[in-house]
Amino acid sequence: MASLRFPFIFPNPKPPQSPRPFSKFAAAAATAGATAAVIAVSSNDRHRLFLQNALNSFLSSNNSLPLWGSLSLADSGVPVVDSKTGSSFPSILEDSQKLCGIGLRRKCVLGLKNIDVYAYGVYADDDEIKKYLSDKYGKFSEDQFKGNKEFTEDLLENDIHMTVRLQIVYGKLSIRSVRSAFEESVGSRLIKYGGPDNKELLQRFTSQFSDEIKIPRGSVIHLVREKGHVLRTTIDGQEVGSIQSKLLCRSVLDLYVGEESFDKQAKEEIELNMASYLQ
Repeated sequence: MASLRFPFIFPNPKPPQSPRPFSKFAAAAATAGATAAVIAVSSNDRHRLFLQNALNSFLSSNNSLPLWGSLSLADSGVPVVDSKTGSSFPSILEDSQKLCGIGLRRKCVLGLKNIDVYAYGVYADDDEIKKYLSDKYGKFSEDQFKGNKEFTEDLLENDIHMTVRLQIVYGKLSIRSVRSAFEESVGSRLIKYGGPDNKELLQRFTSQFSDEIKIPRGSVIHLVREKGHVLRTTIDGQEVGSIQSKLLCRSVLDLYVGEESFDKQAKEEIELNMASYLQ
């Protein structure tokens, strides 16, 4: 059976253009009171969450707030479906972490064909974002958050409870391929943020993905930063490892929230929605 093994190249492909989370179209429709119509217009379920977010904020009686608000669909517990892959993401994890955005990890095989490997959702505890970042960013406008590298750094550095949920969509993916991919991607971040003397830490992390683990299409991997900078890894609900390391937590989250994330558009949406919790 074929599996995703080397040689591969690992690009960060430009995602297709799609509605932005806080579009002018959503604001205009909100003015007209056409909330239901705007949600129906969105052909991409991936962005319904963000359109609803903009509408709720626009209709708020507090006009001093920027054009965003709390993730109301997350609050209501409505699952969000990624129309690219059909993966359904719960809006809330562990009663406190809310879905902030959905991205897609792709690999290019021999430079010829892009394969959708997994969809991923990034979750964060809104109360902890407020606790750590509201004093610094509470009065920022939406425009001040766009491309704000310092805000990205603070999300990665602070001890905020966050989860990255990976949902496998490629049916021939092997656990060895997952291990190899993390050896490269997490390994490069460990070198970037901590220098070359972190091979043992990388091996501790990647050894969690042992050969006997099966990950058919639909499997779910959670990478969770818990309090105290502990990275806990689960596969289909079973814990496979837990490592306390601020460097490792930062390196893993950087793949999905950092400046060179796998899905740049998703990264922007995730950060804007995290920023909305500060208002």
